[in-house]
Amino acid sequence: MNQDCNRSSKICARGPRTLLSCAVAAIVVALAILSSCSEKGNEPVQASGPTATVGVTKVVKKSLGRQITLSSELVPFQEIDVYAKESGYVNKLLVDYGTHVKAGQLMAILEIPELEAQLQEDQAEIKNAADQVSRAQHELYRYQAQYKALHLQYTRLNGVFESQPGIVAQQEVDDAQGKDLAASSQVDAGQAALEAAQSQMSVAKAKLSHDQSLFDYSRITAPFPGVITERYANLGTLVQAGTSSSTQAMPIVRLSEDDLFRLVIPVPESYVRYIRIGDHVDVLVPSLNHTFPGKVARFSVDVREDTRTMHTEVDVPNPQRVLLPGLYANAELLLDRKNDVPTVPVQALNHEGDKTTVFVVNRDGELEDRAVQVGLQTASDAEITSGLSEGEQVVMSDRSGLKPGEKVHPQAVSVMQYQEESTQ
Repeated sequence: MNQDCNRSSKICARGPRTLLSCAVAAIVVALAILSSCSEKGNEPVQASGPTATVGVTKVVKKSLGRQITLSSELVPFQEIDVYAKESGYVNKLLVDYGTHVKAGQLMAILEIPELEAQLQEDQAEIKNAADQVSRAQHELYRYQAQYKALHLQYTRLNGVFESQPGIVAQQEVDDAQGKDLAASSQVDAGQAALEAAQSQMSVAKAKLSHDQSLFDYSRITAPFPGVITERYANLGTLVQAGTSSSTQAMPIVRLSEDDLFRLVIPVPESYVRYIRIGDHVDVLVPSLNHTFPGKVARFSVDVREDTRTMHTEVDVPNPQRVLLPGLYANAELLLDRKNDVPTVPVQALNHEGDKTTVFVVNRDGELEDRAVQVGLQTASDAEITSGLSEGEQVVMSDRSGLKPGEKVHPQAVSVMQYQEESTQ
């Protein structure tokens, strides 16, 4: 434009005659220049349309596991009321609330006068039976000595009678033989009397053993280690035999095993197939803010019709005596687990009937609607068995306005985690 203006100035500088023509020429040039500049300024600009920004996350490998949380109360592995086998008075009470006892430890002693007298009578009967055995033994020895002498006499006379006939009369031989047979019968009778005395002594000893066993029940011992949680009797209390149905027997104490607890949990029918003996269980006790290790120890093999649950017991060791009966606990049971598998958040899945798809942002920044196969699924993640590779980007944000093939701008977003299912 400057060059055109200079050219017009040179033309106008030639002389005054051409002033009018120069002015006209200048106007024409100016109009041409303006027209040229206007055309250059109005040329169309090629512009590309705006791309959508989508939130994405990468396909990563991780360990997935499904678990269920069930709540219940901790109960002692064993808990019993300790009764007396025989009626008696509490003579000594060696335990109280909170007393820890070992297996076999003495807890109480009862006074049972009737059994004490019976034991003395049994001992007297045994002494009498022993005297009878001794007497019968001496009688048998005497009978055996008499029989030996008479048998020898008969043998000699009978030998002379047979070897030297006429020297010994037949009458003498017959008398000797009769005495020999009588002495033999006395030996047999003495032997029977000794055996009867010995049997009587055995009966007396058996009776003493029986009564002694009953008297031993006057010493109340702990059948297993634990802690005393209740005391029902005091010194001098008359307690009835726990085996009697005609009276209302009162226990002496209540004993609870405190080094091992059991958590009884009702497993819903839909999870029964995952329960196995020996499975590890994390037992969380909210009041103690601590998690204890446990394991599935036993379960029934049927589902109750009224609750549609299966009775399952988890053993929880308590070596430090921290747990207490009645504490509320949550048992976390692992149902299924897979390690190092490709996963995506469940928010990335699209479900259309039986088909599952995800939006994938490829290397060109374009969307792909890709079908996938889903394996193990938790509350927050899903295993991808086919259709995706580790590191690919899947869309997490709103996908309602997106279309396959569309250019997008991917932006990484954080994934919201969900708590696993909890059943009361």
